[in-house]
Amino acid sequence: MVFLFRDKSVINILFLLLLSMAVHTHLFFTPITVLETGDDGLISIYLQQFIAELNPTLLFILYQLIILLQAIRINLFLDQYRMYPQAGYTAALAYVLLTAIIKEWSAISSALIANFLLIWMLMKVARLYNQQFPKTVLFNLGFIMGLSIMGYHPIAIMVLVLLFSLGIMRAFQLQEWFVLLMGILLPFYFLIAWLYVYDVPQTFLHYLPKFYFNNNLFPIHKKLLITGSLTFLVAVITGLFSWQQFNSRLVIQMRKNWSVLVLTLFIVMVSPFIFRYAGITTFLMAAVPASTFVGAAFSYPKRLILPNLLFWILVAVIVLNNLELIVSNSSISAT
Repeated sequence: MVFLFRDKSVINILFLLLLSMAVHTHLFFTPITVLETGDDGLISIYLQQFIAELNPTLLFILYQLIILLQAIRINLFLDQYRMYPQAGYTAALAYVLLTAIIKEWSAISSALIANFLLIWMLMKVARLYNQQFPKTVLFNLGFIMGLSIMGYHPIAIMVLVLLFSLGIMRAFQLQEWFVLLMGILLPFYFLIAWLYVYDVPQTFLHYLPKFYFNNNLFPIHKKLLITGSLTFLVAVITGLFSWQQFNSRLVIQMRKNWSVLVLTLFIVMVSPFIFRYAGITTFLMAAVPASTFVGAAFSYPKRLILPNLLFWILVAVIVLNNLELIVSNSSISAT
């Protein structure tokens, strides 16, 4: 199966869609859910008001469309900067598979929508290396970051990624750091002004992230979580090993881009434990950088033994999870 996605062919987009539907088979038997708390940012509020009441069929189509668009966007980003030795759709393949290994990720959530913003920021960061006039890019990057925080509070962890990434991609210039910070703060300045006009400045704190360092994950199916988490870690470790095999052969810009992705992966994985109202769904943000490394494991080895083995391990876990979810739903319906 992996060899199909190692080619740069338009037909692979159809294969990705079919694969996404196959790995989320339980959604044909269990209505897709919209996870919203109303306390983790504006995205959750909008999901509650405009998305949650849609027809289950429309929700299923919307979910598949989101996964497909994000997978393709990640793949285009990697191809644009030639991050792999050869072009293909292996990163998109990895993202589709990773989104199916944990039950709570098979839902429309704020974290899923926030991945669009996360991918956008990573693409902006990659542009910094060769920019002759970086201040515009930095300001736009900061502005996107500020809006993203208001949209989904746990994505605030990406502020650390942006600050470290600026140090990785460019030589230190104090003005550039101020421009980035100004862009991050500007949306909150506009927000304060808007709240003051409507005489509700006391609600400003509601739009800020709430830290809680003793956070407990939301109630989840422990068996599926353990299985999915271990599989996720195995896939990421395999991807990191494969990435190291060709990273030293890349030009400086590509190595810096990969360094940013490594940084993003490890920092984002901490976010569920330091933000209130964050749960296992917040880990979905880690699927974006993780898919780039798992995609490397699918793309780089000349022999297909390791890529195929990793692929079928992921598929096996997904099949078991789907069967258990279908059986659980049938039991609940019968009672």
